[in-house]
Amino acid sequence: MIRVLVVDDSMFLRNAVKGLLQQDPEIQVTAMARDGQEAINKIKAAPEDFDVITMDVEMPRMNGLDALKAIMEAAPIPVLMVSSLTEEGAVTTLKALELGAMDFIPKSMEKDKEAFGKELRLKIKSLARRKIFIRLKFGRLHKPIPEQPKVETKPQTQHPQASSTHTSIQPIPPVQKFTPKSNPKRSTIPPDYIQTPCKGPRDLVVIGVSTGGPPVVQKILTALPADLPACILIAQHMPPSFTGPFAKRLNGVSGLTVTEAVDGDRFEYGHAYVCPGGKHIGIRMRGPLPEIAITDEPVDALYKPTVNVLMGTAGKYLGRRTLGVMLTGMGNDGIDGAKILKDNGGCLIAQDEASCVVYGMNKAVIDARLANLILDTDDIAPAIIRTVRGL
Repeated sequence: MIRVLVVDDSMFLRNAVKGLLQQDPEIQVTAMARDGQEAINKIKAAPEDFDVITMDVEMPRMNGLDALKAIMEAAPIPVLMVSSLTEEGAVTTLKALELGAMDFIPKSMEKDKEAFGKELRLKIKSLARRKIFIRLKFGRLHKPIPEQPKVETKPQTQHPQASSTHTSIQPIPPVQKFTPKSNPKRSTIPPDYIQTPCKGPRDLVVIGVSTGGPPVVQKILTALPADLPACILIAQHMPPSFTGPFAKRLNGVSGLTVTEAVDGDRFEYGHAYVCPGGKHIGIRMRGPLPEIAITDEPVDALYKPTVNVLMGTAGKYLGRRTLGVMLTGMGNDGIDGAKILKDNGGCLIAQDEASCVVYGMNKAVIDARLANLILDTDDIAPAIIRTVRGL
């Protein structure tokens, strides 16, 4: 049984979330809280009673960000942020993901309650499986939660337009000799899987990512040098109001130039393009030169953007010049595009199970034996650098 703590200042929303969650017999809402302080008090009294927390952001007395910081400092539990669809809500949610929240879900109940409930239950069940992971990640097990959150130190996050002095995530220096990490206690790579380093140079990197992705993408991009001789295209499953702030945030912390992609953008080295939410990103040829295509097709795709379009068109037009990277995400979006990419000479890196929030999209690529390399998050940026530069 998955035990959930629902935190929201609206009694209506608390009860609505509870009702939607308990449609699944494997999920039980064991407690509810009106604000962050009440949530902390409940966790302090019985830290083992909760497997996942749903957390609203804007609440009286103590908001979701302050509560999240206190929880992660003392009794790490997977947290799902419930976010508004405004740009301000997107900025706050991205901060929450940096502080330790594992994922978010937009408040879209009024538009389609059934779809919202289905996604909510899927995310709760996925996050519950990562309870041990988040405890290990934060390195603390049920230390006493202080009555008040710390106020003497500022959060290590800034507005997405922050300058390059931002220090919350330190770049990973390029390595001269690349050796994938190996930890027998947590290895999830099939024992008979043969890894083959990608041959380069390659000047296009395409990244597919979904649940749990923003902090991973940020970590990878901040570790890449500004003079990387490649263009990067990113298909991240996100609402339309989130991708603009996401690109701005990445631009503020990375040496690369990062923008939300516009149809017809030309490829530039040292530039990463984030697909606008609700659209697809792909590649088309304008004479002998490739350019970015932002389109509504296919209109019936389950995800917008779908990674299949990105990797499929990259494979079709620039296969041997392309390095694909498949990161954490629910489902198997991207598997068809990955096959096209590999059939046309592309190379693929997949994030390993131990370092991702949801082992889905990357698992599909690994199970199909399409990944050249299966890497821990920390190893992905050095591998990109080596492949792009042909080292």
